[in-house]
Amino acid sequence: MAEVSYRQASRLYPGNPPVRAVDSLDLDIADGEFLVLVGPSGSGKSTALRMLAGLEDVDEGAIHIDGRDVTAVPPKDRDIAMVFQSYALYPHMTVAENMGFALKLKRVSKAKIAERVREAAALLDLTPYLDRKPKALSGGQRQRVAMGRAIVREPAVFLMDEPLSNLDAKLRVETRANIAALQKRLGTTTIYVTHDQVEAMTMGHRVAVLKDGKLQQCDTPRNLYERPRNAFVAGFIGSPAMNLKTVALTPDGAQLDGLTVPLPRATLAAARSAGVESVTLGLRPESLRLAGAGEQAAKLTVELVEELGADAYIHGGVKIGDRVERFVVRAEGRRPPQLGETVQIAVGEAEEVHAFHPETGERLPSAD
Repeated sequence: MAEVSYRQASRLYPGNPPVRAVDSLDLDIADGEFLVLVGPSGSGKSTALRMLAGLEDVDEGAIHIDGRDVTAVPPKDRDIAMVFQSYALYPHMTVAENMGFALKLKRVSKAKIAERVREAAALLDLTPYLDRKPKALSGGQRQRVAMGRAIVREPAVFLMDEPLSNLDAKLRVETRANIAALQKRLGTTTIYVTHDQVEAMTMGHRVAVLKDGKLQQCDTPRNLYERPRNAFVAGFIGSPAMNLKTVALTPDGAQLDGLTVPLPRATLAAARSAGVESVTLGLRPESLRLAGAGEQAAKLTVELVEELGADAYIHGGVKIGDRVERFVVRAEGRRPPQLGETVQIAVGEAEEVHAFHPETGERLPSAD
């Protein structure tokens, strides 16, 4: 096991100016931690992983594994094992031969290879398939073989680059639970790349969110959800996404149709200090509710209802100034409103209201 550190690490691609695929990444991963790198396509997450693996150059800064600078160390000498998006199995080899091939190249004894393969196969429920060829396996089984090939090497660090993207939805849910349980059992430092924020939130001890090569925030899933550092993180983390709308400020809060959303004094003071007359208001679907009679509320015209059993997500338009903005509201699923109906919506708990600078997107303080 090992600690991993990115120290102002950058990857530049040719261009005028050069494209900074990863831009001055500072990130420390603890020994035994499961860290997830997440972000949209082109955010630099896979490049950052490949830099750690030695498959991409580090043009600026450094990368350390267990305190050792590996920036210029060849991939084979970094004590890492990588699981790719494609299974990359040898079709002419059996499962056992695929899993033990890296050890064979290192001239490990046949007895030791067989022992490690048996142990890994038992962990991954692959024992009945050791004599099969990859073509006789399902997609999920092939992915487990790829993981087994990494496990038998007993590396200091596991690197996983979107390993579940080729699986169907049900199998993805099952396999990500298996990976998380396996990592906890092995205790090996693991860095996992995905574009799926649900996957990130359910697997990682911490989640690092990237955008355009820059680290936006690295925190626990709960803190990312409840205290996003900026509007990008707020909108990226959570499903359905947070409602983010630029609204005018009043002396008491933010104006939303007939509803004034109260904001803390610290938020209003910070907005005044920044010289802005509006804020980007952030409200998650579950932070909005259908209002009762006589309650201060905003009008929402229902355009779509997603019925999910116990819950329903109501999509509709709310008038903000001279424009109509779409909001998503979570409601009780047994009696959702009908399409075209106009309903009243109100804000739930004050601590679930987020406010961001309308230009920089940075979070405005909410406490004095």
